[in-house]
Amino acid sequence: MRFLRIICAIAASFWLLCSASNSFSADVISGNSESGKLHALFDEQWERDMQNSPEWASMLGDRRFNQNWSNLSLTAFAAYTAGDQLALSQLSEIDRTQLPREEQVNYDLFKLRYEDRIKRSAFSPHLIPISQRGGIQTLNESASRLKFKDAQDFEDWLARLDKLDQLMDQTIALMDQGIATGMLPPKATMQRVPAQIAKQLVENPEDSLFYKAFINMPQGISKSDATKIQARAREVISAKVIPAYRRLNTYFNDVYYPACRTSFGVSDLPNGERYYEYLVKRFTTTDMTPDEVHQIGLDEVKRIRNEMESAISETEFTGSFDEFVHFLRTDPQFYYDTPEALFEGYLAMSKRLDPMLVNLFGRLPRMPYGLKKIPDVSAPDTTTAYYSSPAADGSRAGYYYVNLYKPETRPKWEMAVLSVHESVPGHHLQIALQQELEQLPNFRRYSGFTVFIEGWGLYSERLGYDMGLYEDPYDRFGQLTYDMWRAVRLVVDTGMHYKGWSRQRAIDYFKSNAPKSELDIINEIDRYISMPGQALAYKIGQLKILALRAEAEQRLGEEFDIKAFHDIVLGSGAIPLDVLQTNVRDWLDQQTKDLKKGVRS
Repeated sequence: MRFLRIICAIAASFWLLCSASNSFSADVISGNSESGKLHALFDEQWERDMQNSPEWASMLGDRRFNQNWSNLSLTAFAAYTAGDQLALSQLSEIDRTQLPREEQVNYDLFKLRYEDRIKRSAFSPHLIPISQRGGIQTLNESASRLKFKDAQDFEDWLARLDKLDQLMDQTIALMDQGIATGMLPPKATMQRVPAQIAKQLVENPEDSLFYKAFINMPQGISKSDATKIQARAREVISAKVIPAYRRLNTYFNDVYYPACRTSFGVSDLPNGERYYEYLVKRFTTTDMTPDEVHQIGLDEVKRIRNEMESAISETEFTGSFDEFVHFLRTDPQFYYDTPEALFEGYLAMSKRLDPMLVNLFGRLPRMPYGLKKIPDVSAPDTTTAYYSSPAADGSRAGYYYVNLYKPETRPKWEMAVLSVHESVPGHHLQIALQQELEQLPNFRRYSGFTVFIEGWGLYSERLGYDMGLYEDPYDRFGQLTYDMWRAVRLVVDTGMHYKGWSRQRAIDYFKSNAPKSELDIINEIDRYISMPGQALAYKIGQLKILALRAEAEQRLGEEFDIKAFHDIVLGSGAIPLDVLQTNVRDWLDQQTKDLKKGVRS
């Protein structure tokens, strides 16, 4: 997922991809002509999206477009929207009433995604193509998501790098258009970018971050071929890559950054209030208003704060809440001394999780996951951790990335709750299982709705109790800290983007309610500024899954099976909350009928 943030504006246009299912059988097509038309449209749009977003295709294992970047020209973005409109027109020609129920769901979700693309394009988010969290200035990180197994893989990457100057020109043109139309990010977040660009400005091509992919060549490549590839890499980096970043450096510092705005919220952009209202609906898949989300956040903060006070009392700490928070933030017993020790701690935690899953899930993914550190270039400006999904072709496992920058700010008491969110039973389990749902169209297997994905991750943090992970009050306080963190998001995201809050007010509110480090808090607030609305998905999704679990437990009583519940929740991939609710309640109705039959028999 992070790859789509790295490639400039590609995340804005191609994260919601639609596709065809390779497992859709000829029997179904021949037996239902409308289903055949539907999946033919999926096929056509999948091919279009792979051509339009070659980086995404490469990540999925489709190597046909490995030598290309996405076209980020203004005319290309207009063409993408026109293509989306045509796809919807073609969809409308298919008689939905003639489709089986499962195909009607595919129809509806396909329609929802393409309508969303068109709605989003109207607000021109692609005119802000970079942020402090990634963009063309950190493009070198995309190499970590590619396969480098033979000479052709390196030749493909070199062909891409040879075109980086064109991609740079298109990116700068988008930024120019952003200046002209008022689509500009805040100075507060953009002040981090010059240091990121500066890391690309080297004299010796072998010192370039892009050269790292060429240092250790695979054994299958002969020494003479490796020497030629490395020589070509130095040539391309010297002639194309470094000059492109020098242009960006001059443009960003002399033109773009001075034009950036001093305000923070997206509501200050053209049509900003409407844009944020749209983003709230998009990221929650509900009809809630920003004000309603804000109030939910305030209520959750109050509830969790009471639970935190109870956890503090268990530790027998005698000071105030603020003093306890200061204690957690500063006492050396809660921190590792070195990045290496912190990484080993995360590794040990991850190894604890896997054996516990069999008690909670009937089905587990075949694909494994690994642990990696967040690259040093981006670590100071990004969050505590993130997850990177497996390749669609099975050539790359999932990875749990952890931030080792300043280990003295990364407390031990957050490691358990963070790990269950990012690895298992959180993101890796959910996403890897989704990719193995071969009966689904690929647009449902390889993408999804943030509110489900992140809602499941946050729900998984609660599963730490079922797994026996939170062994003492400090671990439990860590879980509550993370729950509070997501509740605070509802308040500060809506506060900054809709209610006129300043960046500092958001930071202060966060600090007063959650004992995360000041570095993490500032990075989080800046993340919410550059990714408006996304942070709302976590808590809204979690609350829905928890409500559905409570409903299932109430209706089924002693017959409630946590494994069966989880398998139903995860069995359709990352779906909107209303579809999830329908799935769970249909399952409950069937369970209730089966139980009644059992009683009568």
